[in-house]
Amino acid sequence: MRFTKMQGAGNDYVYVDCFREKPPADPTKLSIAISDRHFGVGSDGLILICPSEKADARMRMFNADGSESEMCGNGLRCVAKYVYDHGIANKEKLTIETGRGILSVELEIANGKARRVRVNMGEPILVSQKIPTTLPGDPPVEVPLQIGDSTLAVTCVSMGNPHCVTFVDAITDHHVHGIGPMIEKHPAFPRRTNVEFVKVNRRDDLTMRVWERGSGETLACGTGACGVCVAGVLSGKSDRKVTIHLLGGDLELDWSETDNHVYMTGPAVEVFSGEWPG
Repeated sequence: MRFTKMQGAGNDYVYVDCFREKPPADPTKLSIAISDRHFGVGSDGLILICPSEKADARMRMFNADGSESEMCGNGLRCVAKYVYDHGIANKEKLTIETGRGILSVELEIANGKARRVRVNMGEPILVSQKIPTTLPGDPPVEVPLQIGDSTLAVTCVSMGNPHCVTFVDAITDHHVHGIGPMIEKHPAFPRRTNVEFVKVNRRDDLTMRVWERGSGETLACGTGACGVCVAGVLSGKSDRKVTIHLLGGDLELDWSETDNHVYMTGPAVEVFSGEWPG
């Protein structure tokens, strides 16, 4: 099976072109094996690029633990780059079918290749039941969440997948690796959640680290950055247009007042291709 390793702001996945390859019989099992950074290719998960009856391509995304997720913003940018660069759809404006629905992307082309991608991530989901979370509020904004001996103020949103955002004075490893897994599996989140820890540098400039549901800490999370942008506005801590610094690079976010959609712009990079046995 041919595969391509790609990354968006360091959020890396193994991609399989199901236009040209037979889809894996068990993508859950394959994702666990191929994502292993010691015995596999090494990645945050597996993404299948599939034909779609509704869009230019369909994306299916599996975390490193094999669980299937609804969306991945960094992965979506890489799917769009692959679709353009590999001639599946040679258009600078594409539509990609996801678990969130059909999303529109615009490509920035340099030397015949997609270099940066702007994604219309759609409207944030702000109804607690649909995020989903049992915390109070639609959405919960700066709501106290008891974690062990600590209480954190959290804001919860969904970008097609759930996010729990907390603003801190300084982001530490204890936050990400100690508290992050506890929040991910907290009973207040019936489908688990992604967790973002955020430091406000200026109203238009934020730093974040993320504990991703099913994958642990990753270098970036596109839907997480979108969730942080929305949470920053809802909590009054940041503007609607922000640059967010992640461990793997920067993303530009804009929660538009015109259509209420969140727009994310960032890089997409093809790393290498290879063959996986079996």
